[in-house]
Amino acid sequence: MYGTFGGYTRWAVVFLIIFVLFFLLVPGYVGGGSCAGGAVGY
Repeated sequence: MYGTFGGYTRWAVVFLIIFVLFFLLVPGYVGGGSCAGGAVGY
């Protein structure tokens, strides 16, 4: 797992997971899922 970025690779993966969860969960609370549908369509 430790390539060119070394220890930063782990943080990049963690940030990516949080980023995905953020876009999956937040529209459900804010836009009632309408924003989520638009994001998936995009």
